[in-house]
Amino acid sequence: MAAAFSGIALSFSQAMGGPYHSGVVHWSGTPVFDDGGSIVAPGSASERPCSVQIDAVTEAMRGQDGYTDRDVRLIILAPTLDGSLDSDVRVEVLAGIDVPVDWVGFWSIESVDRDPLSIGWSCRGRRA
Repeated sequence: MAAAFSGIALSFSQAMGGPYHSGVVHWSGTPVFDDGGSIVAPGSASERPCSVQIDAVTEAMRGQDGYTDRDVRLIILAPTLDGSLDSDVRVEVLAGIDVPVDWVGFWSIESVDRDPLSIGWSCRGRRA
């Protein structure tokens, strides 16, 4: 069902020029530490494409520790992202014809939740 709903959302978005736009999830990987706690090898970075929308934060997000008035809600359609999502990634919104200029660029993920139907990830993001 999630794939069907996200397909409808993507079709509508493509026909209307938004609200979902091309993005990339950047993960820096897991570093390897020695016994003293020093990094001996950085993690293997990876990039995964996704479709992302930027929206106003929810009331629940406003109540989270660390919230600032510059935070935004990033909605990432789950079927467009290979794998899971956590707060160790950055999301890049790519430039495009219908993408607002102030959305383009990198966003850190401050918190991550799944919507009830598993259609997407609802994240509190911040300009990185």
